[in-house]
Amino acid sequence: MAVRAIRGATRVDVDEREHVLARSRELVDQLLHRNALDDDDVLSIVFSATKDIRSVAPALAARQLGLHDAALLCLQEMDVDGAMPRVVRLLAHVESQRSRSQLSNVYLHGTEVLRGDIPGVPDLPPEATPDAIPDAIPAPISDVVPDAVPGVAPGTGPA
Repeated sequence: MAVRAIRGATRVDVDEREHVLARSRELVDQLLHRNALDDDDVLSIVFSATKDIRSVAPALAARQLGLHDAALLCLQEMDVDGAMPRVVRLLAHVESQRSRSQLSNVYLHGTEVLRGDIPGVPDLPPEATPDAIPDAIPAPISDVVPDAVPGVAPGTGPA
């Protein structure tokens, strides 16, 4: 059986304990249902919430659904200018016989657009090809600045 990662997100209308828990339970429930997972298949879930969600830790929702043996962690999402507000995200690690292509990430309540707002990864400039990488490693500081290592004469440091 393979360990797979599944992502998900939902948006809350207000930062109120019961509303955040209801939306978080819905997210976890949909992740389990859409991917034909049982509670025992879930190894861990990392939840993140934007800084405007402070009323409750979303992991409580998973416990309310019976995920008592899974490792759960909550953290604050990085505060990026222009990011969607009031979002709970999750990254679940599960055991599954399914291939990656058979698993479904779950985006609810307006978060469906989150994956579309990620810009493409820019190409590396030609000088950053794998063959050029060793040339990009800087020389030890003691070779560049002779007095960089106090008490060590230039050229006598480790080779």
